[in-house]
Amino acid sequence: MKHGEQKHRILILGASGYIGHSIYKELGPYFRVFGTYRTPKKEFESNKQFFQYNVEEDDVYEILEACKPSVIISALRGDFHAQTIAHQHIAEYVLETDCKIIFLSSANAFDAYSKYPSYELDKTLSHSIYGHFKIKIENLLLRLPKKQVAIIRLPMVFGINCPRIQEMKQLISDRESVEIFPNLIMNVTLDKKVTQQIHYIINRNKYGVFHLGSTDLVHHDEFMKDIIAFISKEKVKLKHVFTTNDDRYLAVLPKFNKLPKHLQITSQKVLEELQK
Repeated sequence: MKHGEQKHRILILGASGYIGHSIYKELGPYFRVFGTYRTPKKEFESNKQFFQYNVEEDDVYEILEACKPSVIISALRGDFHAQTIAHQHIAEYVLETDCKIIFLSSANAFDAYSKYPSYELDKTLSHSIYGHFKIKIENLLLRLPKKQVAIIRLPMVFGINCPRIQEMKQLISDRESVEIFPNLIMNVTLDKKVTQQIHYIINRNKYGVFHLGSTDLVHHDEFMKDIIAFISKEKVKLKHVFTTNDDRYLAVLPKFNKLPKHLQITSQKVLEELQK
């Protein structure tokens, strides 16, 4: 048993989603883990640790009361307005209890700044509805007591069965073009690495803002071509999308809250893992 484990009761909101489920599989053996799912599925319905929860219709408070978590991990998807209300209720719960909230945010919190990569303490600013929403929740949570909040900003997350690669495979089999962005400079990460990093943050009781992307930067088009090279033997149609004439950054790099070396990752390592 690792240091500090078994004491926590963890609730993963959105545990049936791609990242939420990866986190559930990582933490399940070590903690008492509860999760929510949206669409009924046999594997979730028969699992007593899982609760059906529809963010647009259900009150998150009921689930919080039922689980009494010491750590809440929010990997929710769904209507932004409904999510905002849910996170307001979560914030109230965090204030009333000694509970901690880990919120999965996104590099899109910086998508208005295109000239540089972004670090943890940089001011957030977004031109996208998605980025705007993530910033709103971040700001709501950052008003809570410091030690009870961890904001995790993620770049593009890849994994063997990740939705992004599934979608690429589908496009290729339908003989459709795969979009690549030649001017986009980004960093990336691996689902398995993110779950280990979150595990570490829980164990060591870390708080604050974390940028959990690869330590290096890649061009979107080159990275995608590398992935296409090993998922398809056929010639794949590419659609080059130029959003600007200049290079545009969408990268979250760690400067202040660096995790130990074994928990860091490079883009090359992400590619190697995807080829296994």
